[in-house]
Amino acid sequence: MRKAIRIFAGAALAVSMSLLAMVAVVGSGLAETFSVRSGETLSFEDGLPLQASSLRSGGVQSVAAVGSSYRAQLKLFGLIPVKEVSVQVVNGRTLVPCGTAFGVKLFSQGVMVVGLSEIESSEGKLSPAYKAGVRAGDIVRSIDGQQVNTNEEVNEIIRASGGKKLTLVITRNGNTFEAYLTPVRAVADGAYKAGMWVRDSTAGIGTMTYYDPESRIFAGLGHGITDVDTGNIFPLMAGEIVQAEIQSVVRGERGAPGELQGAFCNDQPLGTLFGNTDSGIFGQLTGQPACTHEALPVAMKQEVKTGKAQIYATIDGTQPELFEIEITKVNYKNNVPTKNMVIRITDERLLAATGGIVQGMSGSPIVQDGKLVGAVTHVFINDPTQGYAIFAENMVDTCNTVLSNAA
Repeated sequence: MRKAIRIFAGAALAVSMSLLAMVAVVGSGLAETFSVRSGETLSFEDGLPLQASSLRSGGVQSVAAVGSSYRAQLKLFGLIPVKEVSVQVVNGRTLVPCGTAFGVKLFSQGVMVVGLSEIESSEGKLSPAYKAGVRAGDIVRSIDGQQVNTNEEVNEIIRASGGKKLTLVITRNGNTFEAYLTPVRAVADGAYKAGMWVRDSTAGIGTMTYYDPESRIFAGLGHGITDVDTGNIFPLMAGEIVQAEIQSVVRGERGAPGELQGAFCNDQPLGTLFGNTDSGIFGQLTGQPACTHEALPVAMKQEVKTGKAQIYATIDGTQPELFEIEITKVNYKNNVPTKNMVIRITDERLLAATGGIVQGMSGSPIVQDGKLVGAVTHVFINDPTQGYAIFAENMVDTCNTVLSNAA
């Protein structure tokens, strides 16, 4: 009898430990904040055995007005508390998924330092910029009180300095400070130089994710445009998109990402940009994109589930096509803005044409169960059939934040 009791107690302890481990795993994968549409309650569609109950209404979730929020307790199997979260009540959004290729032209706010060099002077090899504390990735906003946004403006001020100490206003990792740079005269041509390489613009091809037919606000890429040399987000002063045509494909292979190769169709702007962020680029259309898909509701992150889905992508010409994929993993946490899903390309046509996900497909919208759920963002280098995707909800929220900060 005692042996049976010990076995039973051991089994009960093992079950308890397993439940505790399950609670810890499930809780660590959940965000602190979720959104629901007015008139709906928080529920999860990816098979998680979670139930939510409001902490202010006797266990019944509030069907609250738009703009309000409440705290909710998530319970495993409706019994075991897992995590307390905030629930925001929002308006449902309906957007047009695109998948069309576009050309992007960005002009910087300030100039980005992309490299440092030494100047051969009468005193030997010197690097004035490095000595002043300037580093690659810095954004130079002004020199001696004069705002600079082009390479030419920087060169003109430095050459005209006569070797006088200059005050640079620099932004680095969100912090702004002053640096004091004294140009030196180069032996080769007698010109005063700073020993830094700067960039004021960039261009490339990407994919439009969605647009709002009412406001004509659009989003693309699902990640920010970064400088090719520093990897930092390119500081946007102005930018525009134009229609692009995909002309060929370099197939992706293990260890070698592929690429969509194309050209700008014309210089007629299709839209202007107002945001370059970690979650994508945003702007407003001035022309009509080459997509005629029906508008779809935007899925909340808890509505996204593993399983079959589709993407719209343009791999030839200007018209997007629909391809089959599978969502293999969903990450609900708020601290990973662009890697919310793992996806796998399953469409044989797309695999034959591209080998999987290739550069230029970033921003291709993902649809599931009649909803816009996200966009392709990254390819797995060692397996081009797989990659990451961002929630559409995250892109919409970031766009709203950019617009609010600009207001």
